[in-house]
Amino acid sequence: MSALPSTTAQGHLTEQLRLRRLGLSEYEPVWREMQAFTDNRDGDSGDELWMVQHPPVFTQGQAGKAEHLLAPGDIPVIQVDRGGQVTYHGPGQIVAYPLVDIRRKGIGVRDFVNRIEESIIRVLAGYGVKGERIAGAPGIFVEGDKIASLGLRVRRGRAFHGLAFNIDMDLEPFQRINPCGFQGLQVTQLAALAPVDISEVEIRLIDSLAQQLGYSEVISCVSEESIT
Repeated sequence: MSALPSTTAQGHLTEQLRLRRLGLSEYEPVWREMQAFTDNRDGDSGDELWMVQHPPVFTQGQAGKAEHLLAPGDIPVIQVDRGGQVTYHGPGQIVAYPLVDIRRKGIGVRDFVNRIEESIIRVLAGYGVKGERIAGAPGIFVEGDKIASLGLRVRRGRAFHGLAFNIDMDLEPFQRINPCGFQGLQVTQLAALAPVDISEVEIRLIDSLAQQLGYSEVISCVSEESIT
């Protein structure tokens, strides 16, 4: 059995966030690697933030109901172990997976959700867009239209899965589902509301997440390395 990390080491771990940029990567291999990372980590494992875009895919959460998949057509559907209902991922959408030991950081699940949502709200504010929460519907909305979704899983105090932020993408596939289980829910994207460069939005989101989750240092450990 490995020795418990010292108080100094623990403090270092809670302050440092390792960043992995995965580029455009298929959903399932990234999901499986997230599971493995979460299952294999211990008290000495640092927290990580994975930034990725996925090829077109619908993911159905643990609470997902088949009737919310209206007409998926040629887009694959993957049943996954996060919370929530069905959503869509595709190019032009930033997906961020904060793989965080929330127990070690002393953050409750509700607080963790609030901090992630706040990070998106602050990025939107930087573009002059007002993001809002709606009670009972995790994620962020702009004038009632959903711009960012949130689905998490916490296992032994360690969180995985994360957020999907619509930036500049084809929104048509959202018409093939009831997004997040809400019939008639409309979705939007940042490019419809302000001039954007997706790379710049990603940088702002990384900074906002690090700030809201209480990290003083972000270390890039992998650059543009897709998972296949």
